[in-house]
Amino acid sequence: MGTPDDRGLLSLAGGVLQPGFEGWSAPDWIRRRLADGLGSVLLFGRNFAPAPGGREQASALVAQLRAENPDVLVAVDEEGGDVTRLEWETGSSSPGNLALGVVDDVDLTRAVARSIGRELAALGIDVDYAPDADVNSNPRNPVIGVRSFGADQAVVARHAAAWVRGLQEGGTAACAKHFPGHGATVVDSHLGLPTVDADLAELSRVALPPFRAAVAAGARALMTAHILLPALDPEHPATVSPRVLHDVLRRRLGFDGLVVTDAVEMRAVADRYGCAGAAVRALAAGADLVCVGDRGSAAEYDALRSAVVRAVRTGELAEERLAEAAGRVAAFARWARALRAGSQAAEGGPAGRAPGLAAARRALISVRPPGAEPPTRGVPYVAELRPGTTVAVGAVTAWGLAGPLGALLPGTEVRQVGHAEAEADPAGVVERICAAARGRPLVLVVRNAHRHGWMDATVVAVTARRPDAVVVEFGIAQSPPRGGLHVVPHGAARVCAEAAAEVVAAHLTG
Repeated sequence: MGTPDDRGLLSLAGGVLQPGFEGWSAPDWIRRRLADGLGSVLLFGRNFAPAPGGREQASALVAQLRAENPDVLVAVDEEGGDVTRLEWETGSSSPGNLALGVVDDVDLTRAVARSIGRELAALGIDVDYAPDADVNSNPRNPVIGVRSFGADQAVVARHAAAWVRGLQEGGTAACAKHFPGHGATVVDSHLGLPTVDADLAELSRVALPPFRAAVAAGARALMTAHILLPALDPEHPATVSPRVLHDVLRRRLGFDGLVVTDAVEMRAVADRYGCAGAAVRALAAGADLVCVGDRGSAAEYDALRSAVVRAVRTGELAEERLAEAAGRVAAFARWARALRAGSQAAEGGPAGRAPGLAAARRALISVRPPGAEPPTRGVPYVAELRPGTTVAVGAVTAWGLAGPLGALLPGTEVRQVGHAEAEADPAGVVERICAAARGRPLVLVVRNAHRHGWMDATVVAVTARRPDAVVVEFGIAQSPPRGGLHVVPHGAARVCAEAAAEVVAAHLTG
């Protein structure tokens, strides 16, 4: 049994940690710790059952959490597009930020975000870790890409603001990410530490305007980026840097809301400090809520909580700073609950995501290269060249063209090709694709081909033999148009695939 002071510190520490967990219902360890001071949880795709019945299960799960702690802050990453937790099984019914930025209709962005906000609020979820307010200034960025509204800071700023307004009109609190900007990186912070060589003037010009716009639109929470900015702090990544969180975010930008860390299990910080070290340093630097990410077990949570208490005892973390952080989390949770309650009273329940497909259709472009041979008509053979997905997207999140196209053109065949096969036998892959598609339309599906040499080479080789082939390029399109028709949906969400399938089917049936 700890002393009264120990129990008080344990409660404060529990109030600033946000673990995830396995399963469609709350495990015993989560329920016990909610009753013992845990103030927040983060839901992942593994916490949502597939349809049918998924929404009922999600509501029951949130109710189960609140039965143990009515004040618990429940969070999720539901960006739409590539990053979806509720719709991991089918792919998202919202197109994602790049598609919305391409359309550049802030009313449409607001409507899409409002539909997501209403759906989350109906499930009892308090905060969505969205919008992604990063300016994707480097097209080779391995982790942001289509999650950004684009490469122009003005476009990103106005759509980040529209997303915040729409989401919160729907009853779910927004949390813009990844401060001070993850868009210029060439390293995925899940796997390593990215470095951004920009000084404060450059950040103020390019990366910071969307965060200013999000806050001005009503965002009361921001998530940090695990990136190193040598011009601001040559030693500490932004998440654990007082110069970034206090000097830039609090003092220069005047932000007094909730600061949430990106997951401290990510290698950008965990490799340097360990999860516990990153958590303590983040709190000392000015963060309020430590996202623990996939560290979903009682032992791991207890170790982190004990590390926070120990840091107070040793003077590494001031008790006043810990109390301030816990108070800010609790205040944000109260505000988010009031936001949800007020919105549901005004709106009368969830509306679904009807704006998503309309947005995807508007974002799609299709190009017939000059002098291109028109696509062969008929029922197609589809070759999907599939790269691995990022940790942020998740390995189980569905994407691809074959399902939606097969629904429109029964008899469609599909073959999936991964990098291992293509790199081991590139000529054989090309031969097998062309042989299988002989005498029928050929559709090549790629994703971020400019980032995968094997994929780009396969497209070049196949279209040289089949100049009538249709190329559908999900992700960020940097390649020149190839084949008889080049289709770019500006995303890989289910609705992006549905919009692309409609265009492809129209060309194949004439």
